[in-house]
Amino acid sequence: MKTYFKIITSVTLVFAFFSCSEKDIVDLRPINAIASELAFSTPTLIEASMNGMYNAASIGVYNGAGGRGYVWGAAFVQQGDNRGEDVVNLAGFYQLTYTATYDANSANNEGYWVDGFRLINRCNLIIEGVNDAVAKNIITSAVGNRYIAEARFLRGITHFELLNYFARPYNFTVGATHPGLPYREVGVDTNVEIEAEKLKGRNTVADCYTKVLADLDFAETNAAAATASNKFRATREAAIAFKTRINLQKRDWDRVVVEGNKLATSLSVINLAATQAGAFSIGNNIEQIFAIQHGAAPGQNPGANGALAQMYKNRVLIAISPIIWRNASWLVDDRRRENNVMTTRVEGMILTNKYTDVTNNSDAAPVIRYAEVLLNMAEANARKSSPDLISAIAQLNRVRNRSLADVATQAYTAATFPTATALVGAILTERRIEFLCEGRRWSDIHRLQGDDLFPIDGIPAKIASGTVAAALYTLGTPYSGPRGVLAIPGNDFRFLWAIPFRETSQNPVLRGQQNPGWQ
Repeated sequence: MKTYFKIITSVTLVFAFFSCSEKDIVDLRPINAIASELAFSTPTLIEASMNGMYNAASIGVYNGAGGRGYVWGAAFVQQGDNRGEDVVNLAGFYQLTYTATYDANSANNEGYWVDGFRLINRCNLIIEGVNDAVAKNIITSAVGNRYIAEARFLRGITHFELLNYFARPYNFTVGATHPGLPYREVGVDTNVEIEAEKLKGRNTVADCYTKVLADLDFAETNAAAATASNKFRATREAAIAFKTRINLQKRDWDRVVVEGNKLATSLSVINLAATQAGAFSIGNNIEQIFAIQHGAAPGQNPGANGALAQMYKNRVLIAISPIIWRNASWLVDDRRRENNVMTTRVEGMILTNKYTDVTNNSDAAPVIRYAEVLLNMAEANARKSSPDLISAIAQLNRVRNRSLADVATQAYTAATFPTATALVGAILTERRIEFLCEGRRWSDIHRLQGDDLFPIDGIPAKIASGTVAAALYTLGTPYSGPRGVLAIPGNDFRFLWAIPFRETSQNPVLRGQQNPGWQ
């Protein structure tokens, strides 16, 4: 039976392990598809397959139609923000996520799972196809390993991203023995493979972390080094940066520092931009470590219903919440508040200005940047069994100082923090300010469940959806007004998303391993 591998970029991989018959596979022959035995037959076709993999990461498929940026093109930002309390949902678009009123059939949750695993499947098919091409001397082993490194990078970080929504945090059980995800490492494009994968259940969270880190270790060793112009592809430095994020979730503080220190040799191409605005300039910039590139043409961005500039600016669907805007640790004259620079005003509400191209939707999705590595290291240094407070304060100040009006009087010093715990608290708040409207809040809420220093219990209370009155943004005191969306305790089943019915209806093993409380 002939199978087909989709290599061009308009739609994600046509072969997922979701309810696909032999007839489906044989009949899926769009004009931009090529027989799988040919997809890896020349260097040009292999490179086209790689481009298709990145487009799958960027666009995805939503309800069987045009993509809305699942997972890495936009959705990770929007979903990660709306699960937290530092933005306000202004319309119905993200209401289910914002209010935790989703279920196993909710489109956003399903899109995350389905497009996430579609991307993972594409990565696995590329790994297998490239290995075959190397064996046939179509490409060299060095080139093949670079391609495989990029595919394993995306495979690893996508499994990790899904863990933050569909599984409890690493520290939920001793040894992280609780259910994680099915870690998929087989490329599926035949009925035999589909049937086999249907029987695959959930690995433990510990298993998943081990596999994610193994994928990133391979990427670190075999991917190309970062340059000023390749930050839209997986690089050695991107793998290292993600390992600081993953080990922070794992609470392996020493390892966070070890990984972060590796980037000291790359500071000529990866460093802090002079201002936070510089980290969001269109195209490659020095602070980017890995981002998803978007273009103006159809199929090259998530469109009117997904692009970051549409959701956060043009369509006015997501505002900054007064909860974080009025946080006492965010200084009144901090440059990250500047109107028409990092923020913008619409009818008295304050929106982010990180994404600005409302015409062509070409803003890159900021998957990970150097400011995060520094704050990951700062937190790890402050939390270590033998804290390194000098390094932690220096790393925190590197991020914060560039936005201060008067560094000489406003920078943190050792005297600012009477204890290491106080320093950790300042770092956690700085993360909320620095990464506001970048989708990072949910991951921090997730990992701080049961934390020994600053525990969060479940999903925090939020301001009610809808227009925010301008008076609620008045600075001078912390926000103490109503929170119309009530907090959800950590032991509530809604803390986790349901494995989608689309999956459990086809996979009897996962049906029996559904997150408790969901059908």
